[in-house]
Amino acid sequence: MTDATTPRRKGKSPIKKIGGRTLKPSTLMMGHGFDPVLSEGALKPPIFLTSTFAFENAAAGKRFFEHITGKRKGPADGLVYSRFNGPNQEILEDRLAVWDGADDALVFSSGMSAIATLLLALVSQNDVIVHSGPLYAATETLIARILSRFGVSFVDFPAGASRKAIDKVLASAQKMAKKKGGKVALVYLESPANPTNALVDVEAVRAARDAAFTGEEKPAIAIDNTFLGPLWQQPIKQGAELVVYSLTKYAGGHSDLVAGGVCGEQALIDAIRPMRNTIGTICDPNTAWMLLRSLETLELRMTRAGENAAKVCAFLKTHPKVVGLGYLGMIDDPAQQDIYNRHCSGAGSTFSVFIKGGEKESFRFLDALKIAKLAVSLGGTETLASHPAAMTHLSVPEERKKALGITNNLVRISIGIEDPDDLIADFKQALDQV
Repeated sequence: MTDATTPRRKGKSPIKKIGGRTLKPSTLMMGHGFDPVLSEGALKPPIFLTSTFAFENAAAGKRFFEHITGKRKGPADGLVYSRFNGPNQEILEDRLAVWDGADDALVFSSGMSAIATLLLALVSQNDVIVHSGPLYAATETLIARILSRFGVSFVDFPAGASRKAIDKVLASAQKMAKKKGGKVALVYLESPANPTNALVDVEAVRAARDAAFTGEEKPAIAIDNTFLGPLWQQPIKQGAELVVYSLTKYAGGHSDLVAGGVCGEQALIDAIRPMRNTIGTICDPNTAWMLLRSLETLELRMTRAGENAAKVCAFLKTHPKVVGLGYLGMIDDPAQQDIYNRHCSGAGSTFSVFIKGGEKESFRFLDALKIAKLAVSLGGTETLASHPAAMTHLSVPEERKKALGITNNLVRISIGIEDPDDLIADFKQALDQV
């Protein structure tokens, strides 16, 4: 009796160029990383709901686990187990890497699981982390309160710091690491900062890092690009080596999933992958499939939201009950404008509005909104509004909130894709209640 087993087919090589023209991300989102031949001709990737994958033979099983355990460099040569990889996740990672021009990408069960896995992979006991401030409150908590229990320290600098100030902070971190017997393990940035929209000069950070460290001593530079990425900012171009996302936000874009991503240089991705394999923080296949759907319209959604934000902020800027705007399309500080001009291609759709008064007036404004939803998060198709000092950043000590400009009259707005004139009418009637 003959063996009628059909050997596994290989997918076609990805097409990124046609006639010398490099295809744009918006085009690649429609098919990059997926060959219908491998899925019975399905135009879109099916959802692969399986916990494990069958090997072709025992030798293939050994080869796959040599990759998983690190005996061979790089990702697994095939599919093994859904804690390690899966078709939906791998297609998503291929497409996510396209936007930032990264070597590779990894996807996670949430933005915080992406950040936690990155930190656990790159930081060891007695190491020092240098980070910009403010960071997302949960990120600050993870670094300052949780990793500190394991001997990890940090030194931070304000988001808008100059090259001279960054040099000083890196020198301080080096002294701290030497005293502790560790190393400066990571430079972690968030730009624009949450919720102030303050920008970090990534080029200055890269120059300062390269001047202060040599060879293998150089700590990686990672940046949370959630507020502007991946459409309006690609920090790898400015010298970052890892880019972090809450894919819940603009990449997902419909407020119906939670996921995270990291993309960047291959060597660093290869260092993070084994940690994800071990602690099981990979994104599930259904969420990965939903993100593949969302990436197809990412450019359209973000463009419309950005246009809406510009119109809404033009109205808010002149309103007598608004005393300030943290909107990147209306920057007052020349140094911040210089960073914006060098780093960003758009102002985004998430900003801070400072209400005349304090918490009482801000709450009155929020409670009066009719179209905008009172909810945390950002980057969805709907407009959202929240009060960071009393909500997302409530756990941040008062003195640090004051130093970072997270005041009681700061309201964070994430503009959606509704009609802009309707949104302006909503903000106008809500401000009338203040």
